Amino acid sequence: MSEAAVEEVSVLSSIYCGEGEFLLVQQSAQDGLVVQINSTVGGESGLDISLLFHLHPRYPSCPPDISVSSTALSRTQCHDIRQKLLDQAAASPPEPMVHQLVEWLQCVQMRNEFRRGEEEVKEREKEEEWTAVLSLDHIRSRNRYIGLLECWTQQLQLTGRLLLGPSILVILQGARPNIKEFCRLLKTVKVDVDSSGKKCKERMMKVLIETLSSSSCGHGLQGFVVKNCQSLPELTAAFQEINMTELYQQILPSLSDWQHTGYHRDHRD
Repeated sequence: MSEAAVEEVSVLSSIYCGEGEFLLVQQSAQDGLVVQINSTVGGESGLDISLLFHLHPRYPSCPPDISVSSTALSRTQCHDIRQKLLDQAAASPPEPMVHQLVEWLQCVQMRNEFRRGEEEVKEREKEEEWTAVLSLDHIRSRNRYIGLLECWTQQLQLTGRLLLGPSILVILQGARPNIKEFCRLLKTVKVDVDSSGKKCKERMMKVLIETLSSSSCGHGLQGFVVKNCQSLPELTAAFQEINMTELYQQILPSLSDWQHTGYHRDHRD
């Protein structure tokens, strides 16, 4: 057996020094070394996996043989992990690699856990109802613009309000991914015209607030309703009517700033 393999085993015994983590199963000049590493991979919700590495006498000139077992995984899953480790070993340079293979498996499992977590979050977002308030810069081509907004809410299964006045606000309720798609459409589709009559996109749209719907921010908006609010009291009443007073208080400072600075300007595409 190579000196590098013997030295690596010594290092591995120091790295995996917890109870039951490392075991030297076999050591002979004819058959090489067999080591077992018992590891938990995948973070907090990780799996207990037992990895058996057979380091042949010519190792590391040739990659190790690997066996994988786990009480938490099926035989097919263990076989899949084993094949991935063998492929990774074959692609590695001819140098001590056992620790790197274990670390690589840890990273792969962590990425898988992260992806699963992201998928779970997306599924929850589809089921949960969110409320968002958007501000628009201007609406000149009224029929076209409002028609598109109403069409998008229907297509994306959203409900809401369009409040027209010194501040132009869109209140939306529905699944968060659908609200995000609504915002994307606003910034990528030519929905209005600028002061010269040229078609333009709503690049000045801002999301004032986006929050998980609760008892304090209203429930059950029906359809898409357009309402004129030419004064602050009318705007306040509009939010009170749909039980969103608390949410309105959160965005009010921004609205006051805009009214004081006359924040309405043309933005041509």
